[in-house]
Amino acid sequence: MSEPSLRPSGPVSGPVVDRSERTGSIGLLVLLALGLVVAAGAIAVMSREQAEPYVLGLLGLLAVVGVFCLFAGAIGLLRFSSRARANPLAQAFLDTNDIGTVITDASGRIIYANEAYAEITGTAGPGDVRTVERVFASDPDAADAIFRLSQATKSVVRAQEEVRLPHPIGQPDGTARWYRIRVRPLEVNDGGGVRTCTTWLVADITRDRVEQESSFQELQRVINFLDHAPAGFFSADGQGHIVYLNATLADWLGHDLAQFEAGALSLSDIVRGDGAELINSITGQPGDVKSETIDLDLVTRQGKTVPVRLLHRVPFGADGHAGESRTLVLNRSPGEEAQEALRAAEVRFARFFNNTPIAIASVDREGRLVRSNAPFLRLLGRPETGEESGTRVLTDFVAANGREALSAALEAAAEGRGEIHPMDIELSHDGERSATFYISAVEDGDADGEAAIVYALETTKQRALELQFAQSQKMQAIGHLAGGVAHDFNNVLTAIIGFSDLLLANHRPTDPSFQDIMNIKQNANRAAGLVRQLLAFSRRQTLRPKELALNDVLADLSILLDRLLGEKVELKVIHGRDLWPIMADQNQLEQVVVNLAVNARDAMPEGGGLTIRTANVDAAQSATLDDTRGMPVGEYVLIEVTDTGTGIPPEIMEKIFDPFFSTKEVGKGTGLGLSTVYGIIKQTGGYIYPSSIVGEGTTFRIFLPRHVSEEKVVPKEIVPEPTMTDLTGSATILLVEDEEAVRAFAARALASRGYTVHEAGSGTEALAVMEETDGAVDLVVSDVVMPEMDGPSLLRELRKTRPDLKIIFISGYAEGAFEKNLPENEKFSFLPKPFSLKELATAVKEALSAE
Repeated sequence: MSEPSLRPSGPVSGPVVDRSERTGSIGLLVLLALGLVVAAGAIAVMSREQAEPYVLGLLGLLAVVGVFCLFAGAIGLLRFSSRARANPLAQAFLDTNDIGTVITDASGRIIYANEAYAEITGTAGPGDVRTVERVFASDPDAADAIFRLSQATKSVVRAQEEVRLPHPIGQPDGTARWYRIRVRPLEVNDGGGVRTCTTWLVADITRDRVEQESSFQELQRVINFLDHAPAGFFSADGQGHIVYLNATLADWLGHDLAQFEAGALSLSDIVRGDGAELINSITGQPGDVKSETIDLDLVTRQGKTVPVRLLHRVPFGADGHAGESRTLVLNRSPGEEAQEALRAAEVRFARFFNNTPIAIASVDREGRLVRSNAPFLRLLGRPETGEESGTRVLTDFVAANGREALSAALEAAAEGRGEIHPMDIELSHDGERSATFYISAVEDGDADGEAAIVYALETTKQRALELQFAQSQKMQAIGHLAGGVAHDFNNVLTAIIGFSDLLLANHRPTDPSFQDIMNIKQNANRAAGLVRQLLAFSRRQTLRPKELALNDVLADLSILLDRLLGEKVELKVIHGRDLWPIMADQNQLEQVVVNLAVNARDAMPEGGGLTIRTANVDAAQSATLDDTRGMPVGEYVLIEVTDTGTGIPPEIMEKIFDPFFSTKEVGKGTGLGLSTVYGIIKQTGGYIYPSSIVGEGTTFRIFLPRHVSEEKVVPKEIVPEPTMTDLTGSATILLVEDEEAVRAFAARALASRGYTVHEAGSGTEALAVMEETDGAVDLVVSDVVMPEMDGPSLLRELRKTRPDLKIIFISGYAEGAFEKNLPENEKFSFLPKPFSLKELATAVKEALSAE
């Protein structure tokens, strides 16, 4: 084995230090020499005859060993020490590498060091080559980094550090230098076993650092130039989020650039009106780059308008989606351009074109859109990804039944014909929107091939209001009809019930006719219940409103609802916290909830769930609610009734509040349940809105106005049910009723109780009776609706001579329907029709006894 070789530094191709060959063992060499000496001494003391065999044997052994070594060397089993490299390519790579490389063994002894390492570390000769730890140990700026690298060698892991020294290694002065030091373990198999070594790589990266700093400074200069350019600049991604904003544009818009975060602002935050649609509407094919010039208004943080021209450039990726834009913003405010008059005219036109509520677009002879403003894009919808500009055909965005008429109008405009009538056409993309199209010809079309100008005004809300108004008129007409029928029917029922009472007074329960008369009265009372439902629908029933705590009402009602719903339907009542009070008739409100619950039960034949939820709705919430057209903004208490039933089809939903409309089998419903609910809610001042999904369930939302109590308001006195049994009297009563049957029954009923009764068929006759009796009347019982002179007019005439005269009004309408026609603070009693004999006698007795 050879000794380690040392090479001087300089332009040579070999390493400075190379101890890569494995060294032999001096002990084996001494032992072998000692053995040969002993053998020679032993042979020397022997006689020639004795020594000859041993000499021949020793020579033979040495010959065999020599021949074996020759053969082993020939086949490569035995290698002899030489300067030839085992892998000349690897050795050449290490020797000529620009990165300083040094390899140490486990004890830290240098095994190999290339020439680059000697140059970097400033080594004067082979004997001066030092390990990396010793080279950098004297510099305190590198001590921590070298310590971490040394720890990595002990852990047999890779590591890297960068060190900055105030001057080159081994020199007392000079410019600062940067060094990158890497360390990694190395396992070497040299035939005698595996040795673990450590490779140190030292590179001078000062030039790279200088170039990086120069590039960074250059980039800072470019950014500074862009930030303070005389034009604005921004970049937006495909979703409309702004990822870059220069200082000039930020200053125009009043934003602090230091607080700007990429993606925090969107185009809709800085673009006035629907202008963002113009920017987002640009589409292209994969790989395209599209450029557009757009005139619109930006909006500052203070809400001011800045007219600008955008030079907008958008690349499209391989998937056809828009990438980050490069948008140059030219300020077109007064004084920003030399041609002031032209600038002002263009700004005015651009502002008018993009901010008008009317959608405007130009089309060519085939109906393709050439250019359009923001409202037009919003009306038709944003183009699909990858859709080419100029390929959208106007007729593709209207319903099939309107395409022929629109195509004919466009063709007429292309031929230069005028007097093209506007068309109201449904839009095809959702089926529920519509617009009125106005088309005019373009005589001097430009190079883009413009043939016509299309103006579109969306009429969706207008049509909805028209349908709502028509429905309201229909419901009002039905309500007037139902109210009139109920009024006349109440007169008939009053007579039937009254004469039934007279007959029952003259028949004992054992009389065979008594049960028949009772059946007549009971059926008349059932008919009266239907009439009350008609009055509720027409909002002409008598309500006794009072302040209610809705949660308490529903808590008491839930017991009855459990019985009505049965075992298959699970009832859940969710009470809102701190619910506001409402003003309503408790009985009528309970009827509303019961009717909705019964309908929900019938819609869940296999069972399900019914949820009644209450909540407060403040003014801000009421302004953002969906599907509450016609309800003004305000404070309401919400009652939400939701079932999991079969749902209501859309074609039936429009008719559910119509009286006598029912989807149930004949004999299982009157068709007045929901119409009654509608009438009660409307008469209470509330609003009701249904929504339903077929197969999932139905929800009714009822909004009742919040009631605010006032200290000085005295609630209207509610007359309690009488407990007296003596209903006779001796007073003089004037009975005014135009319905002869009702008047006859009432006169007989009062006369049978001991009263003196004067009859009159109208208000005029009543005044004549008062003159004949010289006003000797204690009480007037008068109908409200009569020919010639109604009840309120009669009262005003009677008050002229008898200001203290007591009066009872009877009517089939609600008390509130005529109360507004009476003088302010007028005192009177009210008895709704139909009434029984006992109810009439009780009302008369109470009126006469009242002070």
